Amino acid sequence: MQVDTLILGAGAAGLMAAAHAGGRVLVVDHAKAPGEKIRISGGGRCNFTNLHASPANFISRNPHFCKSALKRYTQWDFLDLVARHGIAWHEKTLGQLFCDHSAKDIVAMLLAEMKAVGADLWLSTAVVSVARDAAGFAVTLERDGRQVVVTAMNLIVATGGKSIPKMGATGLAYDIARQFGHALTDIRPALVPLTFQPERFAPLAGVALPVTGPAILQISSYWVEGESIRVNLMPDADPYAILRAQRQDSGRRQMQTVLAQMLPGRLADHLATDWALAGNLADQNDAKLRALADRLTGWELTPTGSEGYRTAEVTLGGVDTDGLSSQSMMSKTVPGLYFIGEAVDVTGWLGGYNFQWAWSSAVAAGRDIAARG
Repeated sequence: MQVDTLILGAGAAGLMAAAHAGGRVLVVDHAKAPGEKIRISGGGRCNFTNLHASPANFISRNPHFCKSALKRYTQWDFLDLVARHGIAWHEKTLGQLFCDHSAKDIVAMLLAEMKAVGADLWLSTAVVSVARDAAGFAVTLERDGRQVVVTAMNLIVATGGKSIPKMGATGLAYDIARQFGHALTDIRPALVPLTFQPERFAPLAGVALPVTGPAILQISSYWVEGESIRVNLMPDADPYAILRAQRQDSGRRQMQTVLAQMLPGRLADHLATDWALAGNLADQNDAKLRALADRLTGWELTPTGSEGYRTAEVTLGGVDTDGLSSQSMMSKTVPGLYFIGEAVDVTGWLGGYNFQWAWSSAVAAGRDIAARG
């Protein structure tokens, strides 16, 4: 079978690229349904982009690489697409945009865009091998118990990273990159819960703070094993000023009681013991209050690790951008070979940024193929 463009991966990036590449396009995926990661994202409502998306919200060895694609297909462009399909959405905190109804609306939109240009989709299809000759690429696929060879002038690798292996995530993109001489940056789980010695925090199970949850996921993309992190337990308050005021008004209160007025009770009890806080507030001079305030705004913790790819939302690192064109996502050394989305060493913050990179990088590749004819 021959097509103009073969796309490996029916996730956000692969489906989006299919709608823009032109010519005869085939998208293949090992999964039974397309867009599975879209479907489960955002609690089933898909945080599909962010109003504030800019190159500053992405991590890469080359921070300039993402600029071209993000500039030429923005969050506003994707919102226009969403509007054309009549998908209702709402904004949550920090510019995060979600579907009002279901993440399935985004999947249906992408499939409709594919259908409109005549792109085909093969599911439950595994990649056996990838080869290249003067005529283009020859990819052996296994489908319905038999092998099929598909030839194509263009090959787009949109198979993502290693995150959430229970959904079938593998390192296929990295294997293909290496096969064709592309370097990889270090890869590791990102946007992932960090782990600590269980006996230390077991009594605090269920305690929530604004600086836990999403904030920890965010910092996990920057954390390096063995390093400590600093957590501000009171980001919207001045604990030193509060402590001094309470010392004047209620100096006889025990330190543990004072702490419990500023933090959840179980956390206050834990810290009072861990930090050996004793006596009443009146016994604390300004220097001691300042030291306590510094601890509250810079609680130092050393994770033992993370939950790994099992729960990581994305994979940090990937195909080295030095080997790709920032305008087209095409390999600089293998004409017709493209890498897009999570497979590339461009990782967004938590909050819809990774989906925006999927849309922008996919459109860059698709439009380049369409322009090349």
